[in-house]
Amino acid sequence: MPKIRVLVVDDAVVMRRLIAEALARDPDIEVVGTAAHGRIALAKIPQVNPDVITLDVEMPELDGIGTLRELRKTYPKLPVIMFSTLTERGAERTLDALSAGATDYVTKPANVGSVMLSIQRLHEELVPKIKLHGRHMLPAAAAVPASPPPSPSRSSMSATPAPFAVRPSASPSRGIELVCIGTSTGGPNALAEIFRDLPAPLPVPVVIVQHMPVLFTKMLAERLDRVGPTRFHEGADGQVLEPGHAYLAPGGRHMEVVSRGAAWCLRLQDDPPENSCRPAVDVLFRSVARLCRGEVLAVVLTGMGQDGLHGCRSLREGRVRVVAQDRASSVVWGMPAQVVEAGLADQVLPLGGIAAYLHRQFAGVPRPQPGASLAPRS
Repeated sequence: MPKIRVLVVDDAVVMRRLIAEALARDPDIEVVGTAAHGRIALAKIPQVNPDVITLDVEMPELDGIGTLRELRKTYPKLPVIMFSTLTERGAERTLDALSAGATDYVTKPANVGSVMLSIQRLHEELVPKIKLHGRHMLPAAAAVPASPPPSPSRSSMSATPAPFAVRPSASPSRGIELVCIGTSTGGPNALAEIFRDLPAPLPVPVVIVQHMPVLFTKMLAERLDRVGPTRFHEGADGQVLEPGHAYLAPGGRHMEVVSRGAAWCLRLQDDPPENSCRPAVDVLFRSVARLCRGEVLAVVLTGMGQDGLHGCRSLREGRVRVVAQDRASSVVWGMPAQVVEAGLADQVLPLGGIAAYLHRQFAGVPRPQPGASLAPRS
């Protein structure tokens, strides 16, 4: 089986060495070249033929985003994993890179205490992403499957055109009062597309878990607030949910929906990570399942892993409708695949159809009044 070939691009000699040593620990990965800035990287790509590129955001000569834009003109499908710092500027530049076509991102180790710990952290965070995205670039006969071998049920589902019904649609006893969304890899662009395409704010609150670190979620909420009519906020403890508003779980904290009198509010908490994630989709979905019966619509978008699977099971016990993004439009068909294969999805929809689906669910429902806004839009 061929190894996944990686080109490492970073202006710092120390970082290039750390990344190379972290990747050398895995026998399925080979570092085939390094570059100190984007112009060198662009010249090396046809020479070393990488399956994945790791690309620093901040570099002299030609920075990561400029390199990415040039690279995408010739290599539209080549996986590019961005490296950024865990700072506000790093978060902003990473989101710029994702919008420009980056496949994924990793934050650089900071304050970890030693070189060996830095290498270990890079190995733990970077190797799974290189394998996930790089295996698709290997020759088809040698590529490792993205998920376990297909079962008969999956084969039949794969052959069915999207959108398609996976199980009989639940019939909530009341109208939808809340939309909850879970996503990970590919989520920022998916969320931007959905909320950009909505012609008006939904007449209910929306609560969202996007796997991202602290600072990144604040930047993402600010960007999403500008793409369409929905008001976006990074969730705050005790915040009252308002129709027409969307609340993004802050990085590093679990977010739940709780009842306080007649109002639904957010509760932030610091329980241990679930599915190696905090915030976790399962935590949010379980809290919604405890609170609501049928009057909820859940959406699981592109993402790696299975976060959201157990939460969807809890939601289905309350006759909640569940929508999953389809394989073809997902950057990673992991989280939605788990929901679909467990028979928990009512609908499997392409990303381009999810906004229209949400809009149809509220046809004829009065839209939020302008006075419902929590704060003036900046």
